[in-house]
Amino acid sequence: MSALQRLKFWRRDERGAAAVEFALVLTPLLIILLGALEFGYVAYVKSLAQGALNNAARLAAVEDPVLDSEGDTVEEQVANYITSTVGLVAVDEVVITSQSSYSDFSDIGNPEKLMTDKNGNGEYDASDGDCFEDMNGNGSYDTDAGGEGIGGASDVAFYQASIAMPRLLPIYNFIAVSNTTNFTVKTAVRNQPYALQATPAVICGDD
Repeated sequence: MSALQRLKFWRRDERGAAAVEFALVLTPLLIILLGALEFGYVAYVKSLAQGALNNAARLAAVEDPVLDSEGDTVEEQVANYITSTVGLVAVDEVVITSQSSYSDFSDIGNPEKLMTDKNGNGEYDASDGDCFEDMNGNGSYDTDAGGEGIGGASDVAFYQASIAMPRLLPIYNFIAVSNTTNFTVKTAVRNQPYALQATPAVICGDD
């Protein structure tokens, strides 16, 4: 068989074509599969964390809360409760929790309320003698009215849990993503009215 005949034979030979085609689609197929599994894993952990946070907030809303977790304070018990729950499914996770309290839901993330605004600029000016409600009781004006901890009776406790954990699957070897995933869950619950809600003091600057 001449070289030209052998070349024509090889061009017509389709043996092994399926293996080559499979090899071409194998990588993108694996990326899609790994991505779907990773997305499902993160979604599950996030749902578990949100559920734990909601449950801890509900349990902590009473006068003498009892949480099935360690800690000297309610805030520590809430943090340990969330960490232990997420740790049931997450590996090498880092959980950072924070709690703050507000008088009402509308106060979350907002500055303390101005009682007087003498120059009408919408900002607290101590030199003008402006007055504000000291919502968090620290004696100074704050752009976030939240106080430390979960507050007292009828206060709104705002909880956040930021979670960082390694990815379950090595998808970062195939696409440009970090080898860790990060997310934050939040919830806000009003404490039960087991006592009268504290009335914030009104503080004024000096004219």
